[in-house]
Amino acid sequence: MITIYGYSPSGNCHKLHMLLGHLGRRLDRDYRWIETDSAHGATHAPEYLAKNPNGKVPMIELDDGRVMVESNAILCWLAEGTSYFTGDAWQRAQTLAWMFFEQYSHEPYIAIARFICGWTPADSPRRADLPKLRERGYQALAVMEKHLATNPWFSSKDYGIADIALFGYTHCAADGGFDLGAHPAVRDWLARVRAQPGFVRMPPIADENMALIAQSR
Repeated sequence: MITIYGYSPSGNCHKLHMLLGHLGRRLDRDYRWIETDSAHGATHAPEYLAKNPNGKVPMIELDDGRVMVESNAILCWLAEGTSYFTGDAWQRAQTLAWMFFEQYSHEPYIAIARFICGWTPADSPRRADLPKLRERGYQALAVMEKHLATNPWFSSKDYGIADIALFGYTHCAADGGFDLGAHPAVRDWLARVRAQPGFVRMPPIADENMALIAQSR
């Protein structure tokens, strides 16, 4: 049994829901989920910071007290020994390369644009950052489109954790003002991910967040 501290609207947290679904793991049988509203300061409570000084979600905690943070590290740990993280050393490194790309060249722009659009006030000065975030986010989407022109997946030869990592925020990129109309290969890949056995959808976000997103479009 593991305990997961996560915020359900977060793409980084949804990655864990997805992999656990693919693996057939069940809530309250194989893992506990503690909803942790990082958007409203829950990860900066003293008891949370005592376990994760970086103050972010997701975080997992084992019954023996061990803690692991960083969504992609958790994906690697959960997927070890399964079909979602396979191949020789070169192939596994290619999977990791796309996961590093996701956290360095993709998530900082697509995820942050989504957060600003849906979780900050309409008059927030952070909205001035949106044009640059979208520019960089489209650059990441272009890299993905080029790869998918000749490859069905990002995880070596088959669907795996690099695809899960990139799906986390790509599938909801529209919330941040991104239009995938010019990225047909990305759209087809999203459909292939959704067709995988055990796929788990992200829960709908709150009405107030959707209202702010609508105003940002």
